[in-house]
Amino acid sequence: MTGINYLPSAIDASDCISSAWELVKRRFWLYIGVALLTLVLIGFIPFVSVFLMGPVMGGFAYLVLRDMRNEPVDFGTMFKGFEKFIPLMFMGLIQAIPGIIYECIGLVWDINEMLRPSETTDPNFFQTASDPFVFSAFTVAFVIMLIGYVLFSLIWSYALIFAIPLIMEHGISIGDAIKLSFGAVFSNLGGLIVLGLWGGLVALLGLLSLCVGMFVAIPVIFASQVFAYRQVFPLFGEPFVSPRGYVSIFDGDI
Repeated sequence: MTGINYLPSAIDASDCISSAWELVKRRFWLYIGVALLTLVLIGFIPFVSVFLMGPVMGGFAYLVLRDMRNEPVDFGTMFKGFEKFIPLMFMGLIQAIPGIIYECIGLVWDINEMLRPSETTDPNFFQTASDPFVFSAFTVAFVIMLIGYVLFSLIWSYALIFAIPLIMEHGISIGDAIKLSFGAVFSNLGGLIVLGLWGGLVALLGLLSLCVGMFVAIPVIFASQVFAYRQVFPLFGEPFVSPRGYVSIFDGDI
């Protein structure tokens, strides 16, 4: 176990975004290159990307954490996450559970479509499917499941947003990282929601810039999350203070 503490109500979303922009602007091409490679590794390699997400995002967080302290960084810094490959890989898999569920449902659906006969053997099939009551019931059920899935995905991704940086910086266990992340997130939920809205605005601006701006928006959004992590988990001796003081998952004051 570890005595790592977090600060509640500590996130200044606008400061996270502006600080991230200043950081990216200072080493513009480094962050563009790292962000592009990050997207390729975690999004465009079939069956492999899901295992790389944790180490790659851990490496990105490590780069930002060093750069914000003006420590030397280069393109190779992002691969530091592979030095803790096993715990970060499993943490990445845990974070990716909503996406894995979605992919499994899609795979089952595709297999069903392939195996289903081209013509139904039930002559009443289309009549039943076109019944207003049946159609309405299916529609309502689908909408409820869709809303439930979206809410689950958002809550899951938010609740674990600090887990990978915690493992990367402190080398703690997966269980402790999850517990700390849950406690810190729900003590800073308002700030994280505002940060998410700011991130959405940055992404929208990137899309409006003929999509070219997304190559800038992505590293800014990723880096802003690391700045939020540092606000919630400041280094010992940093001057950042919360009115409620520090909270630890080990002192029962959550």
